[in-house]
Amino acid sequence: MINDIQHNVEIRMKKCVEVFIQNIRKIRTGRASASILDGIVIDYYGSPSPLSQLSNITVENSCTLKINIFDRSIISLVEKAIITSGLGLNPQTVGIDIRVQLPALTEERRHKLIKLARSESEQGKISIRNIRRDANDNIKLLLKQKKISSEQDRRAQELVQKITDLFIKKIDRILLDKEKDILDF
Repeated sequence: MINDIQHNVEIRMKKCVEVFIQNIRKIRTGRASASILDGIVIDYYGSPSPLSQLSNITVENSCTLKINIFDRSIISLVEKAIITSGLGLNPQTVGIDIRVQLPALTEERRHKLIKLARSESEQGKISIRNIRRDANDNIKLLLKQKKISSEQDRRAQELVQKITDLFIKKIDRILLDKEKDILDF
């Protein structure tokens, strides 16, 4: 029973870290990265489709993305979606390709991006702590039902805390790397 709780905690916390990594990839670091455009969705014949499924996105140089659209009829839709995405990007069409020039980051913008990354980090930590709370509640329930002893209860809660600390440290490490990327470029 306790092993099941421990296993469940580890799986759920790994998912929290993965979600945090996905969210933090969308924050630009000054370098061109195709993941910046991950959140853009195009209305393709009545069906919302991610840009990555409708095109091939490549990094042309450190500050330019090249988007090769598979269906030429939606080039204007893609441009409009990029402009209205809130990323502050201005696409330029060159034949069947769209080039997106990433503007240089100002110091003020870098600090805002770090603040955003820290906010995402805190959300990830809150999710991990909620998982810890749920696991501890399940352990206390087992104690109340007299399925485990108070010593097993204490050891199980200590184990859950160690797992929690491990995953929070992972998030902190990832955040430090992201902050360094944002400031160094």
